[in-house]
Amino acid sequence: MDEGSRSQPFVVPWTTDPVAHARLLRQVHDAVLGGSKTAIQPRPVVSASWRRSLDAGVDPDTWGAPILLSPDAVAELREAHPLVEVIPLLEAMLMSIAIDARSVVVLTDEHANVLWLDGHPGSRQLGEQSQLVEGACWTEETVGTNGIGTALALDAAVQIHSAEHLLSVFQDLTCAAAPIHDPDTGAILGVIDFSGPLETVHPATVALVSATARLAEQHLAQARDERDERLRARHADMLDRLRDRPAALLTESGRVLSTPSPGWIRGRHPPPAGGGSMALPGGDEAIVEPLSGTYLLYSARSRPAGGTLPVLRLTFLGAEAPRASYQGWSISLTLRHAEILALLALHPRGLSGEELALHLYGDEGKAVTVRAEMHRLRQILGCGVEPKPYRLTAAVDADFLRVHDLLRTGDVASAVRLHQCPLLPRSESPTIGMERESLLAAVRQAVLQAGDPDSLLHWSESVAGRDDLYVHTRLCELLAPEDPRRTAVAIRTQRLAHS
Repeated sequence: MDEGSRSQPFVVPWTTDPVAHARLLRQVHDAVLGGSKTAIQPRPVVSASWRRSLDAGVDPDTWGAPILLSPDAVAELREAHPLVEVIPLLEAMLMSIAIDARSVVVLTDEHANVLWLDGHPGSRQLGEQSQLVEGACWTEETVGTNGIGTALALDAAVQIHSAEHLLSVFQDLTCAAAPIHDPDTGAILGVIDFSGPLETVHPATVALVSATARLAEQHLAQARDERDERLRARHADMLDRLRDRPAALLTESGRVLSTPSPGWIRGRHPPPAGGGSMALPGGDEAIVEPLSGTYLLYSARSRPAGGTLPVLRLTFLGAEAPRASYQGWSISLTLRHAEILALLALHPRGLSGEELALHLYGDEGKAVTVRAEMHRLRQILGCGVEPKPYRLTAAVDADFLRVHDLLRTGDVASAVRLHQCPLLPRSESPTIGMERESLLAAVRQAVLQAGDPDSLLHWSESVAGRDDLYVHTRLCELLAPEDPRRTAVAIRTQRLAHS
């Protein structure tokens, strides 16, 4: 249903005597379902819903809604559902009104399963008589015409009063309901319902519920935007490392979060859940890699050569004297200069003096100290570094970044061979220490998951792996008994087990 239709709720015509109106509706209900002629017809929205419900096989004499979910299942579903974020909003917006109006506020998922319910104790008791409780299912197909199920069927706000409900057991109730939509995809996430005794019917209730649903959608949209910004910041480096090819960050629904190549990808492109490859509308083949909270999408083809930047090569994995190579020359670096270059390689968009000081020295860092070091480093390198913010202008080929790339592409054997020593092992920079440990853990996990004896043997001989009892034990399991390497590995394993 389009936005214009959603904005027009289906409201019960207002009368000054809701009880008398309910009696009239019961007469109409009994006449229509009994096949008798009646001068008054149900509202069109109600007639259409009755037809859908009867076609689905609903018996008007059914007693209450089915309870499909146990309390534990409801709690688990609620905590995992995106609408859990709006429950505090519903409490703030509707709870005092519900108490005054002797009503209850209900929140369901997209399948009309009741996730949460609260309100006036008397109305909660009235609702329990018809199974308006957490875990019950209120679709039209299960219980016929009702606020929740009909709002879902129409994708619009509705008000259902007394005998407009198909089931007789609901005819002491009046309810108003409105769907809540996913701000990302537009899909229905669930329904807000406001139900109470038939005497509490009021035409403003459906407007109140509709407004609350819109506020809930705005709340979800704001939370989505905040998550998007965090994901962009968290994974910006991944895009910057793919300078040689078009790339983008995608949400699970395929919405583009960020891309330095806006002309390359347009529209929505849902990625395969586990990653892999996918074809884009223009015919370009793309590779998809799952990241934490998002997906990295990049072209399978590199950009054409020409106009490429000069390459700054950094050899920082375990070297006693870390080295940098640039435009044909190579130089040994001090540990501090190597730390600075490593940090700038990890932050391609650049760092301010204050940020670089924090990464280098922690909370005790001072920008003035960084400025002096950067001045000396720029004299050594000549070009390749620019200030405000400090940023590498050359294309960076760093051995520790290459390990990340190899792991992303699944080339565990090459990653293990390259990572025989940790990143700048003498560095006390807190950020480099975190990167060092993160890289060690990533390689170790990858090589154990790969289960390749040769790669695992390389790792067991590395600085990080030579004292790892679990790695050696696993290697003994993988090497065949006749493999001549197994004896030496078994001896090392026994030594580690008894050390």
